[in-house]
Amino acid sequence: MKKLIKYFLHKITYLTIIFFLLVVFISTVKADLVKPSKSIEPFQVVKIQLNGLMKNDRPTKDHGIKQTWEFAHPNNQKNTGPLDQFISMLKGKTYNVLLNHLDHKIIELKMTEYVAYYEVTILDEDKAYYKFDWIVEKYAKEGPLKDCWLTTVVSAPKLLGSSI
Repeated sequence: MKKLIKYFLHKITYLTIIFFLLVVFISTVKADLVKPSKSIEPFQVVKIQLNGLMKNDRPTKDHGIKQTWEFAHPNNQKNTGPLDQFISMLKGKTYNVLLNHLDHKIIELKMTEYVAYYEVTILDEDKAYYKFDWIVEKYAKEGPLKDCWLTTVVSAPKLLGSSI
C-alpha cells in the first residue's frame, strides 16, 4: 500500500511540474508587442523593429510588421497606413527583403537631440546584402508618445551584392 501511495505522489508531482512548465512556456510564447516609451533609445527602436522583421511570423503571423508599426511615427503611419496597407507595403517588391532576413547591422551616422540617422545593412533570405537609411525622431507633440523615439523614414533598399 505504501508503494502505491508513493508511486501516486511521484506521478502527481511529475504532472504538476509538466503543467507548470507548460504554463510558463505558453506565457512566454505569447510575446506582447513592445510599446514606445521615453526610456527606449533611438538605436533600440531600430533594433526592436529589425528583430521583429527578422522573425516576422513568430510568435504569430506578421508579428514583426506589427511591432515595426508600433514604432512608426504618426506622420509615417498616415503616409503608409492603415496597418493592413503597411503590411502589404512591407510584403511588396520593395521592402520584402526585410522580412525574415538572416542578419542585420546598424551603424549610427549622426545623432542630435531630436533626430538620429542610421545606416542599416541586412542580409536577406537569398543571401544578398541591402543597405537602408533609417531615420528616427523624438516625438514633440503632447500626448502618450511625447519624447518617444519613432521611425520617420526608411529608404528604399540599395542592393550591395551577394554574400555568395
